[in-house]
Amino acid sequence: MTPGPGGALAESPEERRRRWDLRFLDLARLVARWSKDPSRQVGAAVVRPDRSVASVGFNGFPAAMPDGAALYADKAAKRSRIVHAEINATLFAREPVRGYTLYTWPYLSCDRCAAQLLQAGIARFVAPRPPAGASPEGEALRALARQYCAECGAEVSEL
Repeated sequence: MTPGPGGALAESPEERRRRWDLRFLDLARLVARWSKDPSRQVGAAVVRPDRSVASVGFNGFPAAMPDGAALYADKAAKRSRIVHAEINATLFAREPVRGYTLYTWPYLSCDRCAAQLLQAGIARFVAPRPPAGASPEGEALRALARQYCAECGAEVSEL
């Protein structure tokens, strides 16, 4: 921060953007805790350009589908049934999301979600940096997501 008029500290546009990004990542982290998936809790927030929240979502089974612990424990059943947090957040938005920002926790969207979100018009993807030792399979999917975003002109920020 730099001194502004009257000696008060003024944020640069980059500092202000980062501060908002961290707030919305905190929101995505909170929403992730709502997931019943014991092995992978993911949260997402879709945010308008004016920094108001359009929607949130977490990973889980469709609302009308049984979601007992045994189904989450069965990897094949879980993969077949689960709706990713990003897709839920986009579906729950009651408006077009073109030009909006997607915040995800605990990592960047996978390749399939990125393709669908790019089609919906998401312009910016923000997520935490992958932790050291992240799974090679997951990192490969995130690398594809980064590539797809670059191809489509969408911004990716990993903080």
